[in-house]
Amino acid sequence: MSVLLDSLAAGFQGDAARRSILDEALRDGLPGPRSEAWKYTPLRALERRSFDIAPALPPRIDPALLDAIPAPRLVFVNGRHVPALSSLDGLPAGVSLRPLSDALADGDEVLRFLHRRFDRTDEVFARLNAALAGEGVLLRVEADTAVDVPLQLVFVASPQDAGGATGDLAWHLRHLIELRQGASLSVVEHHLHTADTRHLGNVLAHVHVADGARLEHARVQDDASGATLFLRTDVVLAKEAEYRRVDVELGGALSRHELNVRLEGERARLTANGVLLGTGRRHVDTRLGIDHVARDTSAELVWRGAATDRGRVVFHGGILIREGADGTDAQLSNKNLLLSADAGIDTQPVLVIHADEVQAAHGATVGQLDDNALFYLRARGIPERQARALLTAAFVREPLGALDGPLRETLEDALARMLDGIVSG
Repeated sequence: MSVLLDSLAAGFQGDAARRSILDEALRDGLPGPRSEAWKYTPLRALERRSFDIAPALPPRIDPALLDAIPAPRLVFVNGRHVPALSSLDGLPAGVSLRPLSDALADGDEVLRFLHRRFDRTDEVFARLNAALAGEGVLLRVEADTAVDVPLQLVFVASPQDAGGATGDLAWHLRHLIELRQGASLSVVEHHLHTADTRHLGNVLAHVHVADGARLEHARVQDDASGATLFLRTDVVLAKEAEYRRVDVELGGALSRHELNVRLEGERARLTANGVLLGTGRRHVDTRLGIDHVARDTSAELVWRGAATDRGRVVFHGGILIREGADGTDAQLSNKNLLLSADAGIDTQPVLVIHADEVQAAHGATVGQLDDNALFYLRARGIPERQARALLTAAFVREPLGALDGPLRETLEDALARMLDGIVSG
């Protein structure tokens, strides 16, 4: 058994069913370099690290950190819900937003989603989450409820107060977002930090969008530069459901996101875009698994990556069009910029079609800033560093067009703060 798994297993507090899930994860261990899903993200260094379970009482943080994030919001610090920083003011009727820990204390029937099992040996972090998670977000919107104000989900990493755990911390969060028939909602996730901690965050999210419902989802990951992050999002779309999502990856030392979407209902629509920035020695890994099950579904996927210094960006865009999913329209574009000689980018678009009468295309490129465009800007008196920043900004902003209004503004503000740091002078 690895040092990592030993340390995480020490925090187990569940029942026999969850213990069996944990035992399976410990038996199979971490995936090695021969695992296709982990080929570009080796775990050897992480396997030798030890983590303490985050204490039940999180550290205090300066409330000013949240001044720009309005209510309604749910706030977690080091994986623990903080009621004093949360506010459900303005939450309309027909919306339920609460921490998973409250439902666990009440024995709520909604917890049936926790019983899902993960059978593949390379799903080790999903298994660990299924066994160890005791906190997260439960969000439900009742049928035909239209929520005009974005809901804010805030996750903050901070050094533990004196007297708490002294080592690097780990936490596991499990989320469930449900939109019932005809509902509509916007959600913004903020992943923040107060200092350069070296924690491990393991997050597993389930998203269910019912017939005719519409969900907009923005996520800004700006965690500590020493953090290790594993996020998996499993989405199911019913008939005529729509899911629009943009991910902006800015922080962490090692961050990996698996986005799996099943378009199970006819005419379900998906827009899933993202920006991946590899700076310093960061390793950013994103894997898409888009599964077209029903007829006349559509998916538009626009991803942009940029790597500088010794950063590395990894992208896998997998699209499966099943037999009988005629009329599918699936489009994937992944373009990347190499901004330094020591940076690295790996991109792997995969398209598998088992249906007739479909429209599908995928493409991936890796290149550098256009010399002609750079010369044009410099010839007009713009300094080289500013010219490179302008061209890089224009390149990576394209995916943000999937969202409008406050959600897009949030993403643009976060991206603008980061761009200067990834452009070499």
